[in-house]
Order: sequence, then structure tokens, then C-alpha cells
Amino acid sequence: MIEQVAEPLEQAGITKVVLELDVNNHPGVMSHICNLFARRAFNVEGILCMPTPNTDRSRIWLLVFEDRRLEQMILQLEKLVDVLAVRRHGAEHEVFVRLEQFFH
Repeated sequence: MIEQVAEPLEQAGITKVVLELDVNNHPGVMSHICNLFARRAFNVEGILCMPTPNTDRSRIWLLVFEDRRLEQMILQLEKLVDVLAVRRHGAEHEVFVRLEQFFH
């Protein structure tokens, strides 16, 4: 029996995107967001979260693969009470490009 190895998503032509979220900064917000992705079996490739200066808000960047479910995921994120805004960027967004330098 020959075992077939699944082709990585990037090699299959599926690109990554960065989702930038403005959220209320209090315990449990990150958990709610991660649980939303987990319940839908949508993998998150990278997460970065930092509070914004002088506010009670944080900014979360999520690196995810762009597939047919992404638009629905964005709509679901926007429905979460603590998510104030969602912006979509290409994978070349500097936040993860710079962060990758620390891992190579």
C-alpha cells in the first residue's frame, strides 16, 4: 500500500492572508476568537496580539490560508461582541514578514 501525503496548501496554490482585528482588551477575547476558528476546523498559521497605546483595545493579527470558507469566517468574526473591526491584508503584510526574521 502506498501512502499518499497531502500536498501543502501553499504548493496547491492556496495563498495566505493576514486578518487584522481591533478588539476590546479584556480576558477571554483571544479565547473566543481562537474557539471560533477551532469549531470550524480552520487552522491559524500565526497569531500576534498587542494592546494599542493608551486605550482599552488590542490589535490581533491572524495569518491564515485563504480558502472558500474565509469570507464566512470574517463574517463570523464581525459578529463577535468584542471584535470592533476586521481588515484583510495580503500575506506580505509587514507584521508577519518582520516576525519571521526571528524564527529563521
